Amino acid sequence: MTDARIRISRRALIGGLASSAGLLLSGCNEEPPTYGNLLRMGDNLTYSAQRLLLSRTSLAREYDRAEITSMPAIGTVDPTQGKAGDQYAAVMRGDFADWRLEVVGSVGQPKSFSLADLKRMKSRTQVTRHMCEEGWTAIAEWTGVPLGAVLEAVAIRPAARFVEFHSFDGLADSVDLVDAFHPQTILAYGMNGRDLPIPHGAPLRLRVERQIGYKSLKFLRRIVVADRFNDFGKTGSIQNGWAWHVGI
Repeated sequence: MTDARIRISRRALIGGLASSAGLLLSGCNEEPPTYGNLLRMGDNLTYSAQRLLLSRTSLAREYDRAEITSMPAIGTVDPTQGKAGDQYAAVMRGDFADWRLEVVGSVGQPKSFSLADLKRMKSRTQVTRHMCEEGWTAIAEWTGVPLGAVLEAVAIRPAARFVEFHSFDGLADSVDLVDAFHPQTILAYGMNGRDLPIPHGAPLRLRVERQIGYKSLKFLRRIVVADRFNDFGKTGSIQNGWAWHVGI
């Protein structure tokens, strides 16, 4: 093949992957969430490539319990110091008995779940590798309720496309429905056979095993099912220089 043909083929591949992202997002015409930001074009390519080339249900590698390692709580912010700090301090003092997870938005049956409610739902335990954006990794066991089961319980509407997560420490992020309904995406309340420790996000944290670690938000307090993408402004990842989709 000539050099000219190679260049044309590469442009066609890249262009095809990038333009296909809009079609991959639940069949809508809207472009990927990071479209329009020159610095985020690589994110669009990564997102499109993963959605095109990998099965939507392919699993991240799972390990034996004997392979569990120590796991530092890097990057943890004191949740009692955020905008909802007083609320977190109050439920923490009560050993989270009064904590509730609100699930609202584009749903037919908005609900508020206690920790006991979530523990009564079907559970999943998985031993997976946490891959930090700073370059370190650790293996831990996580137990929780599949996010998909919670979304089914609130009857998400057909127009829904994203699931937003809001935490007590002031952070917010989202995933699309492919990641939301992935079997390894769970709302974890247990770690290594015990209740989730506070430094790791008690009483509930997200685990998105097919994305880099910072997508797995800690200290969850609210989930919003949304029809349209929200970058969350200064509290979100994009305006702080992070990619929205960081598939692995």
